[in-house]
Amino acid sequence: MLTPSSPADAVIAHLKTLGAENNLAGMARFGIETQTALGIANPALNHIARLIRHDHGRALILWESNIREARLLAALTAEPQKLTLETARQWAGDFNSWEIVDSVADLFVNARLEAALIPEFAADDREFVRRTAFSMIAVSAVHLKNEPDETVIAWLPLVEAHAGDKRNFVKKAVNWALRQTGKRSARCHGPALSMAQALAARQDRTARWIGKDVVRELTSSAVLKRLGLQPLSE
Repeated sequence: MLTPSSPADAVIAHLKTLGAENNLAGMARFGIETQTALGIANPALNHIARLIRHDHGRALILWESNIREARLLAALTAEPQKLTLETARQWAGDFNSWEIVDSVADLFVNARLEAALIPEFAADDREFVRRTAFSMIAVSAVHLKNEPDETVIAWLPLVEAHAGDKRNFVKKAVNWALRQTGKRSARCHGPALSMAQALAARQDRTARWIGKDVVRELTSSAVLKRLGLQPLSE
């Protein structure tokens, strides 16, 4: 039975007993990198994370194992206040899956590393590192409720700059970042919608797809009602 004092090797050994190769094909269909995967579903990993709780030293060892499930547990059980920029950059260099990126983006924001890492990672040409920047924008827009809206709005130029990145996992994250920014508040909605409309008018196919998709969501009755905004036709 795993406990908060269980060492990394015991956690990894337990994970290996839960491996289910028959799950790998399904994971691959969702774009999850399965080369180092054991085939354990995320609900089971969340349960293990609750059992072992946070231990930063153990999380660092779990990450170094290069096992998908161990790395997801590392993201879930690392201690945000102990996470350094150096470690964050090291982990980002290891990213090979959107799933890992989005899980660790939550940790990076909880560690309050977003101000340093978002512009740095957006400028990085590696697909999954750049995705991390926009995943962090999306996470920040939702979870950093005490931050001024202007903090999130200030990242919109990064969306504009990289909306033409045709790589699948980047363009979807740029889309996500712009949508979450626009849904954050009435103050954020206007700038995000204006940018989406500008992107929708571009000749670039990727930017146009992002813009049209975001315009459709940000002008929906559900979003406008939640933000206390009037429908645009009125």
